[in-house]
Amino acid sequence: MIKRTLFFGNPAYLSAKNEQLVVSYPDKEQETKTVPIEDIGVIVLENQQITITNGVLEKLTNNNVALITCNQYHMPIGLLMPLSGHTEQTERFRHQIEASLPLKKNLWQQTVSAKITNQAGLLKEKGIPMRKMELWAKEVTSGDAMNHEARAAVYYWEKLFNIEGFTRQQKGLPPNNLLNYGYAILRGITARAIVSSGMLPTLGIFHRNKYNAYCLADDIMEPYRPYVDLIVYHIMETEDNIEELTVNIKKELLSIASIDVKIDGKNSPLLVAMSRTTNSLYECFQGSTRKILYPVF
Repeated sequence: MIKRTLFFGNPAYLSAKNEQLVVSYPDKEQETKTVPIEDIGVIVLENQQITITNGVLEKLTNNNVALITCNQYHMPIGLLMPLSGHTEQTERFRHQIEASLPLKKNLWQQTVSAKITNQAGLLKEKGIPMRKMELWAKEVTSGDAMNHEARAAVYYWEKLFNIEGFTRQQKGLPPNNLLNYGYAILRGITARAIVSSGMLPTLGIFHRNKYNAYCLADDIMEPYRPYVDLIVYHIMETEDNIEELTVNIKKELLSIASIDVKIDGKNSPLLVAMSRTTNSLYECFQGSTRKILYPVF
């Protein structure tokens, strides 16, 4: 079953009863709703007047739900994850911590190559020349020593949206606001899958900023970013104004969890595919394989 993504943009009271999430509203005319907690994969709490019980937090955490909180500007800023996400967690932590530098460089090489390949796939789908991208994807070396990721990014962002002078910046002009929101949700999905696979989302294979608690999530989500870009591209085609993140735009961006991706030759919801990716990553740390399983655009 595809896990559901729930978005709360209005004041609400969230409680739990009989393994159901119970959603009540201050407006008595709005009907109380219930959702089986086992069906939930991601929850986004946007409104500042949402009240949630500790009992709900416990049940959501036990079911490995990625609970994302937003700030006063409606942007995702926090993520609640379980302290223990796998029965073999101690052993899996050990394998992750003891991973050799050559292995991590090889894993980053695979990751960058997969990212550039998927970026090229999106450009191809939109009829944009991408031969250079395909070549760069094949030329990535161990640890991406030649920084092909950055070279590909310059070309990719220059061509994708056909906006003169557009650059990908956290505080840049639209559609950077859409990309920021979509990537924040993708990051939560990735961290959720990492924890459920028994690993620490903090210890990356490439990212290592001491102020970043989700270095591994930032590593592993890279080849998945083009799926967010695809949604943003569609929004730009269908919406007249993208200056503001409206409810409709957010709903479309939140569909990232259920978007179909092709992984290992089969179509799968991204939420499921991400778990396959993180499980294959652990197998690399364990030593049973040396290949991360990523989707192909």
